[in-house]
Amino acid sequence: MSGRDVLVIVPAHNEEESLPLILAEVRSRAPWADLLVIDDGSRDRTHDVARGLGVPVLRHPVNLGVGGALQTGFRYAIERGYAIGVQLDADGQHDPADLERLVRPVREGACDVSIGSRYVENSGYRAPLGRRLGMLLFSAVVQVSLGRAITDTTSGYRAYARDVMDVCRLDFPKDFPDAPLLIALARHGFRIEEVPVRMRHREAGQSFYTLGKRMYYPYKNLLASLMALLRRPA
Repeated sequence: MSGRDVLVIVPAHNEEESLPLILAEVRSRAPWADLLVIDDGSRDRTHDVARGLGVPVLRHPVNLGVGGALQTGFRYAIERGYAIGVQLDADGQHDPADLERLVRPVREGACDVSIGSRYVENSGYRAPLGRRLGMLLFSAVVQVSLGRAITDTTSGYRAYARDVMDVCRLDFPKDFPDAPLLIALARHGFRIEEVPVRMRHREAGQSFYTLGKRMYYPYKNLLASLMALLRRPA
């Protein structure tokens, strides 16, 4: 371990084209953080590209989904003593310029989970209509469940305190760690806050969310959100 306390976890599935730029940006913008790439069953050179850039890589032989990739990253972080884990997409949509802003409230003890939100302030981000409707739906589900609003429940740009990672490394949604995860974490007593960030559009690579996953995403998330609400915290 390097002595730094923040690990940036980058789940990657067929991201050989996007990885060099995003890893370089993280190193430039957050030299105080360590990097880890989770190659989640890629069929391209994702693993070789990350290794060639000197970044540690953990490799899944099959695609487990973003939740499974993050859980692997959390286990790595806990085993090596990191205090904060940051989830950052490999496709370049998450701007590493916002890393310090995202990590700060967790580091200062103001919250346990910090979510990079496109909607706390006007960031200029415009999602396609169908996706935006889904965001509104799950924001409503979280608000009804928790009694408070989370403006960007589908944001995958998040910072997690060590105690949160310790829980999540054992129990974590495998497919879509969005609204159900936020409900589960809140019911564990973890404090969740949002910070404004800028999101960019994907330039290359392949999304975790294939056509099939996008089709059943709303149904799976609604059911999982209900189960998270009814489930008694451990």
